[in-house]
Amino acid sequence: NFPVAFLSPYESPPTWAPPHERVYHPDYNNELTQFLPRIIVLKKPPGAQLGFNIRGGKASQLGIFISKVIPNSDAHRAGLQEGDQVLSVNDVDFQDIEHSKAVEILKTAQEFMMYVQYFPYSKCPVLECSLG
Repeated sequence: NFPVAFLSPYESPPTWAPPHERVYHPDYNNELTQFLPRIIVLKKPPGAQLGFNIRGGKASQLGIFISKVIPNSDAHRAGLQEGDQVLSVNDVDFQDIEHSKAVEILKTAQEFMMYVQYFPYSKCPVLECSLG
């Protein structure tokens, strides 16, 4: 019984550009700070929507990932983005959590601090859950 790995579709390499043109070319971006872990703080009034969807969890062995962020939502304005891996919420480790438990924590919290890290290759259709 080996774990199942979902691979993202093949991405063609960027078109070739001479080195002097690569500095500001989006396909040759070497800015790695976008992949560093960061903190997102959100406050949610009772009954309000969070503004994002999650997928993944312990059963998929992928962790919990943000699969969609509603444009102009509080989550969007706070900097949450599709492809973020949720590392923890309010000091609860989300790296090996059941999907249902993650949903419960996110839906019941009024205020939370999320520790996330952008991981763009997490975009595959696994256990998607709408949180509104």
